[in-house]
Amino acid sequence: MIKRYVPDFPEMMRLCETNFAQLRRLLPKEDAAGESVTYQVSGARYTVTVQEATRYTTLVEIKQVAPAVSYWSLPAMSVRLYHDAMVAEVCSTQQIFRFKARYDYPNKKLHQRDEKHQINQFLADWLRYCLAHGAMALPVLNA
Repeated sequence: MIKRYVPDFPEMMRLCETNFAQLRRLLPKEDAAGESVTYQVSGARYTVTVQEATRYTTLVEIKQVAPAVSYWSLPAMSVRLYHDAMVAEVCSTQQIFRFKARYDYPNKKLHQRDEKHQINQFLADWLRYCLAHGAMALPVLNA
């Protein structure tokens, strides 16, 4: 008999709290829609753009913009920061929206049982990598 996956809610909350604290260090100085900052990390360039900002939440898009790879799309994700709870959660990535806490497996879209946890863990790993490798903000060039 296959054991059903049970999400570890306390672990997920710890992960989202850590993501919130680390992501705040990389946000644009102004918390207003349309504000963005571009970082150079090793050989890659990433842009963090505020999509919407309200009193209690901020939605940001994190997008790799270089180096360009022609045969697949560059990584991008939307992350919502909840200021009152001090957590950050991935909302969408690579045309996947609204992750369930648990998926039965196999399923039509081939999501992993713990897809939501995995994508938030990816954000944690990416943030740790950027901060450990000296994410350097690039100057804004006026055209």
